[in-house]
Amino acid sequence: MIKRIIKGSILADYRRRKVIVLLGARQVGKTTLLSELQEGKEKILSLNCDNADDVLLLEGKTTTELKYLLSSYELVFIDEAQRVKNIGLTLKMIGDLKLDTQVVVTGSSSLDMADEINEPATGRLIEYNLFPFSLPELADSSSEREEQRLLENRMIYGLYPEVVTEPGDAKRTLMTLTNNYLYKDLFAYKGIKKPELIQKLVRALALQLGSEVSYNELSNLLGVDKSTVENYINLLEKCFVVFRLDSFSRNLRNEIKKGKKVYFYDNGVRNAVLSNFAPLELRNDVGALWENLMVSERVKRNSYSGNFAQLFFWRTHEQQEIDLIEEQDGILHTFEFKWNGKARNNQPKSFANSYPNSTYEVITPENYWSFLK
Repeated sequence: MIKRIIKGSILADYRRRKVIVLLGARQVGKTTLLSELQEGKEKILSLNCDNADDVLLLEGKTTTELKYLLSSYELVFIDEAQRVKNIGLTLKMIGDLKLDTQVVVTGSSSLDMADEINEPATGRLIEYNLFPFSLPELADSSSEREEQRLLENRMIYGLYPEVVTEPGDAKRTLMTLTNNYLYKDLFAYKGIKKPELIQKLVRALALQLGSEVSYNELSNLLGVDKSTVENYINLLEKCFVVFRLDSFSRNLRNEIKKGKKVYFYDNGVRNAVLSNFAPLELRNDVGALWENLMVSERVKRNSYSGNFAQLFFWRTHEQQEIDLIEEQDGILHTFEFKWNGKARNNQPKSFANSYPNSTYEVITPENYWSFLK
């Protein structure tokens, strides 16, 4: 069993008597983590809202009915809660009851949950995100040396739990995941009229990995307006398929001020979208894969450690660039990602002069562990 980093934090939050919400893509291990969170509890109620009968137990209920349903249990799990209409209002009522019962809610997307939970239930929830395995989680289960040996495999096949635990079946697992699960919640969401357009957009984003994304170019490519492209990318973020970094701009006149880069939460999903699992020596996108792996791992690291640093990239119109800027407590930490450790760069002089208190580090396969911990 590979231990998830956030397990201890969730268990520690039981004492706060708030509803715990665990969000993450399908197949990242939420159900497995739920089973581990039962430790020391005997009276447990598990509801799976992919099951219509379980939805009916929660939908449209009064405070009195919810109290009657929940109060006799020590622990209540509500899985796939985004299936419940007005789930935010239901969770607000549960939170207001101040029961001794600990309620843990999961959702495979934040589509309806983000819209319906946050406002009604503000102050009553503790929210966590669960991602595919992180490299430190795997190293804790085996060793850094073993993960170093498997690094090229991780860059190609990614870190979804079933891919890691059943490596011989990785291609089939990833193709099934991308074809059957990746967009399931998104396609059920109101306003999605052209599922094939989403798939074309994801493929276009996969091809532009590590590059600045132009909504105008994507709209021309897909034959839809710019606002539709932006809306669909936003929905893909809420389904934990991709995430965006904005460009960093403060002092320099020639800094790109409105640029965006789009990364995938998992390298294996990105490669499955393109049906390309070729070894690194046969690829021309190794640098982009390394950058995506490191940026996504940093996102996991910051989320799991409660680090609320903001992430950006930086580029000028003269094509000077920095792959990642992390702003924390007023300090700028900047990083460049190089698969070839010999190709060392210095921080661009214009950036160093404008932001003299910033730090700079080149992250390579030889030194990345300190970046991830």
